[in-house]
Amino acid sequence: MNPEQGFRLHPEAAQDVVLIWEDIAADNPIAASLVREDILNALRALVPFPHHGHRRPDLTGRPLRFARVRDYLIAYAPDAHPLLVVAVMHGRRSPRVMAAILRGRE
Repeated sequence: MNPEQGFRLHPEAAQDVVLIWEDIAADNPIAASLVREDILNALRALVPFPHHGHRRPDLTGRPLRFARVRDYLIAYAPDAHPLLVVAVMHGRRSPRVMAAILRGRE
């Protein structure tokens, strides 16, 4: 991602966004692009207010914050400069799976 946007994606978070797009695009490329834009717009909106998201102590003890966009949960480090997006996960995943994903991206 462009550093001028005020955020950067962990390499695996960038892959998350690509996989989300590919999954949706298999049925509807236009909808896939809209979802991707919604995710990126949400990230841009978090930059000036990084602590706006909520904590999820059930998923991680790290000082991450979480924001919801459509059916997806964005995990990010609010104190990183630029803002660091750690993961973009489907919100209906098992909390145990989400916690494992976050542990793997320390």
